[in-house]
Amino acid sequence: MCMHGDACGPGTGAPQLDWSSSIGPEQLGIFGDWVAEARRQHRLYPVASPGPATRRRVAELLGFIDETGLPSEVKVETTWEADGLLGEEISWSVGYGPRTRAFVLRPADHSGPLPGVLALHDHSGFKYLGKEKIADGPEGPLASVLALRNECYGGRAFVNALAREGFVVLAHDTFAWGSRRFPRETMERQLLLDRDADDVAGYNVTAALFEHVLEKNCALMGTTFAGVLAHEDRIALSYLSSRPDVSGRRVGTIGLSGGGSRAALMAATAKHLSATVVVGMMSTYPSLLNRHVETHSWMFFPPGLARFADWPDVAASRAPTPLLVQYDRDDALFPQDGMEAAHERIAGHYRRAGAAEAYLGQFYDGPHKFDLEMQESAFAWLQTQLTP
Repeated sequence: MCMHGDACGPGTGAPQLDWSSSIGPEQLGIFGDWVAEARRQHRLYPVASPGPATRRRVAELLGFIDETGLPSEVKVETTWEADGLLGEEISWSVGYGPRTRAFVLRPADHSGPLPGVLALHDHSGFKYLGKEKIADGPEGPLASVLALRNECYGGRAFVNALAREGFVVLAHDTFAWGSRRFPRETMERQLLLDRDADDVAGYNVTAALFEHVLEKNCALMGTTFAGVLAHEDRIALSYLSSRPDVSGRRVGTIGLSGGGSRAALMAATAKHLSATVVVGMMSTYPSLLNRHVETHSWMFFPPGLARFADWPDVAASRAPTPLLVQYDRDDALFPQDGMEAAHERIAGHYRRAGAAEAYLGQFYDGPHKFDLEMQESAFAWLQTQLTP
């Protein structure tokens, strides 16, 4: 059972992990000593301090850094009102592939500008849909997302709940998900697969294998899977910020799991972001080696990042801009020592930036999730950061 979230204060500094204790024989087997050789040949995970230099280096590593980042051919597809919310389905072009579809939700009883929040859907190995995993459109919840919501989101569309708290919330499909997904026949042709089943589960299995092909293509184009996702998320942020019903630059972002990974990348690459919430997606890289690699997406492992930074440095690179990270103590995707070390590293960054209070790390009991208790805490924190 999830206990009351512990609001953990800033730590005393970033601990140095003992690599020998972090690395076991679980995944690499007889090549377990390969990691030690890599460490001998070059320094890994040096501390990258917050600031423009780190953010610039992250952006250069990711690739696909368009300074404009604006959508084109924006169109309102449909509007509706339900359960106290006004909803819009928007579409736009990012310049390649099919049009992006997005939901925008806001309270129906408020006419003036409100703070904006960009809600980022998870990975979850579920690429057939994107925004519908976290937001209800005019048709209500789709049957195919109910199991995921019950397991990870306390059984509700958190985007709709967040909008009712007084925000304009945008949830969009990103590259390779939902309206931006690849046709199944395209993936199967390259993977040399021939599947008869034409269902959502079958699509998701194929898409998981195809992500490796996407990363290879990204490498040939001088970018990364994480970089393309961050590019499209910045376009969505630009659109949200430009809306007349959004209050100036009071805009934040939030996401669980793969959405949390995308939120961290936004903190490092977006120009105008007032607050970031990363849920269930924080650990140091050394703690994952040989233990927790296979469960993660390429979006969490931008090639080359380990040579100049660790993942917590990416999330903290915008310090002193407010950052909330929520950790699940029993998260099977991360070792507890890795989550604790990440918390200490981020807290140290914020303390040295003279803004210890701008970072909040909350630890919850239970597995990988963003349940109702965590949601309510995150919503309240966003209210504090985005409401004057």
